[in-house]
Amino acid sequence: MATFAEYQNELYAQGLTGHQPQYPVRFADLEEKASAAMTPKVWEYVAGGAGDEHTQRANCEVFKRWGLYPRMLVAPTERDMSIELFGVKLPSPVFMAPIGVIGVCAQDGHGDLACARASVRTGVPFFEGTLSADPLEDVAAVLGDTPGYFQLYTPPDRDMAASLVHRAEAAGFQGIAVTLDTWVTGWRPRDLRGSNYPQVPSGCLSNYTSDPVFRRKLQPGEDATEVAVRTLPIFGGPFRWDDLDWLRPQTELPLMLKGICHPDDVRRAKDHGADAIYCSNHGGRQANGGLTALECLPDVLDAADGLPVLFDSGVRSGADIIKALALGATAVGIGRPYAYALAVGGVDGVVHVLRSLLAEADLIMAVDGYPTRKDLTPEALRFVG
Repeated sequence: MATFAEYQNELYAQGLTGHQPQYPVRFADLEEKASAAMTPKVWEYVAGGAGDEHTQRANCEVFKRWGLYPRMLVAPTERDMSIELFGVKLPSPVFMAPIGVIGVCAQDGHGDLACARASVRTGVPFFEGTLSADPLEDVAAVLGDTPGYFQLYTPPDRDMAASLVHRAEAAGFQGIAVTLDTWVTGWRPRDLRGSNYPQVPSGCLSNYTSDPVFRRKLQPGEDATEVAVRTLPIFGGPFRWDDLDWLRPQTELPLMLKGICHPDDVRRAKDHGADAIYCSNHGGRQANGGLTALECLPDVLDAADGLPVLFDSGVRSGADIIKALALGATAVGIGRPYAYALAVGGVDGVVHVLRSLLAEADLIMAVDGYPTRKDLTPEALRFVG
């Protein structure tokens, strides 16, 4: 059984030799260092959100409206945070949420590979994105036996969409998450004021330019990247219920629908063959003024009626992870913390942040008397307004 809390002992032990942790422990410090490590345009893209970023901020603030009851005289010396997802046992309920163009956060431009290496070292699953600096096969090779998933922006060209799905399946990814809320780019003032469209050119089109269906359509001498920029909707296209009906039989992999926050959509998704719901509002990056993902989570869970529900948006700490789990999320995704860590410290930085988040979550379970993941229930929380 993994004892994530041991990481704090490693950090304290550094003090015995006159050293301090190489990377920030608090999210605010990590964010500050990342802003200095990234170029201004990359920073604005990664840190920014839609509109005046109210929803982005609210995603974080809403966690403070819930409190965990401490339970004494339990003192669990061992805690079990493991979960089972799609028949696979995972050591923790945490995963690295898909982040488009994560490659640019690494100093060498290959952030997807770096995150895959961090996944192997921590056991925290990584979602390889369609907008990747490296082909999905290369990322899967780095992951090896560590479970990973593929995030799909679905091209309108169904032959190409099917090709991406079949490639992910052949490469060994263990599930596919179809992103539903990014078929157009949201209103992002930070990017707009600099006329910065970070997806082009940014070295994130390798999954398109390496695709055999795409390459068969190239004319002799054509540059694959230039053709992709000119002819493809970078985020895929509109994805509707009839598209889901087409996609479902294309793969035997578990199919997750990312961006669903309304219970009616959950019920309909189940009827159309979804294997899991991924409750997310894209971290507030796509639409401003909506409900926070955490506010939507209870109704999503009720409508899912036992179907796995993954969750992200606004998670910044181990306490946030615990609260999302207690509300009922099957697994909790981390976004900006690992993107910032990648910019600050590469693979080692991501490993540090993931281990820190898991250590804090583990220690909260220890101090507050929750021995296992199953002990974290909605009854363990109180809404404090």
